[in-house]
This record gives sequence, structure tokens and C-alpha cells, in this order.
Amino acid sequence: MSTELRINERIRVPEVRLVGPNGEQVGIVSIHDALKLAQEADLDLVEVAATARPPVCKLMDYGKFKYESAMKAREARKNQAHTIIKEIKLRPKIDPHDYETKKGHVVRFLKAGDKVKVTIMFRGREQSRPELGFRLLQKLAEDVSELGFVESQPKQDGRNMIMVIGPHKKKAEARAEKAAAKAQRESAERSDQES
Repeated sequence: MSTELRINERIRVPEVRLVGPNGEQVGIVSIHDALKLAQEADLDLVEVAATARPPVCKLMDYGKFKYESAMKAREARKNQAHTIIKEIKLRPKIDPHDYETKKGHVVRFLKAGDKVKVTIMFRGREQSRPELGFRLLQKLAEDVSELGFVESQPKQDGRNMIMVIGPHKKKAEARAEKAAAKAQRESAERSDQES
């Protein structure tokens, strides 16, 4: 089914409920009268509610309407936050320093508003001890609990155990916070240079 609105001669009903160019109700008129009114006003007759009985049509500049709706859609897409899933891979027997490094990456990703998929890879005999991986994931979740929450609990997936941590802050909030901090730093640098 096409989402394109029917305009002018494409409207094939005997009568329509007509709405004027400024939103005023004209009433139920025949399609011929509606088309004549549209021609006189140098506007298009656009069917805005096809399922109504009779269908609702409005007098408007269709080209301008399409342009404005395309601009609104583009603006909505621009403001839409794209969720990115970052992945961190660990091993069950991880060195404490390596664990701290990996945890730092998770913290950085969560602060930026991204989700983090934590994967623990088991090799050989490690597969018979999944509780080691489970404990490690639980520890990581507790360590970053102020920045994120466990979105999907740890689960075994073949040789791997996977858990997803979601951020408490939305991506847009994180971006706004980062921009505010940058502006504050720049103003502080300017004031230092002036004095």
C-alpha cells in the first residue's frame, strides 16, 4: 500500500469533507466543486483522511507540504540516538590488572551512553567450570553498577558466556553532558589566557 497521499484528479469519490487552506471547515461538497475551489485558489486538493466517510480533503500547496514533512522527518532522524553495542572479551583466569583495564573500557563505554556486551571465552577444561565466568561477570556488574545495569543476565552460549550491560544515561544525555564539560573547559582556558 502506498503512503503517498492522493491529490486532485486522483481522488475518485463523489463527495468529500473539505477543509480550507487555513484549517477552516468548509463542509461536505462534491468532488467537482472541491476541485474548482482548489483551482481558483491555485492550491492542490489533498486527501488527508481516506478512511473517513466521506473522505477528508484539504486545500494546500502539496509541494510545500511534502518538503516540510521531509524536513521534519530528517530532523527527527538527526535527533534520534543510535544505540551502539560495544563488546569486551575476557577470560575466566584474568589477571587483576588486566581486569581493571577491561573494567575501565566498560566504564568509558557506559559513560558515553553505549551498551556493553561482555563475553567470557572458555577454552579446554575451563568449559567445565562455568561458575568462574559467572562470578567474574557478577563482579564486573557490581563494579559498574553506578553507571549501568545488567540488561541481560549471564548465559552460556557454546564456549562463551555473554552478559549485556546497559547505561543508566541515554546517549543524548551523555552527549549533552560532554558538550557542557567541553564548553566549561574552553571558557576556563579563555579566562586563564586573559588574566
